[in-house]
Amino acid sequence: MARRRVFYRRRKVCKFTVEGIEYIDYKDTKLLQQYILERSKILPRRISGTSARHQRMLAKAIKRARHLALIPFTSD
Repeated sequence: MARRRVFYRRRKVCKFTVEGIEYIDYKDTKLLQQYILERSKILPRRISGTSARHQRMLAKAIKRARHLALIPFTSD
């Protein structure tokens, strides 16, 4: 009888909680680019692993940066 392998998914942890970041700055474009897909969509929580509170702050910071033309709305 063949044994089945059991794979365990590692639980994702929020990078902002681990590093103790209280406020996500919209001017930090290098950080914001990590949470934007190549089609300029915001990376969802289930993929990025951010907490709900930080995901809301992240989305707001990305939208502010887009409005001020720090990061693009769409990819070319």
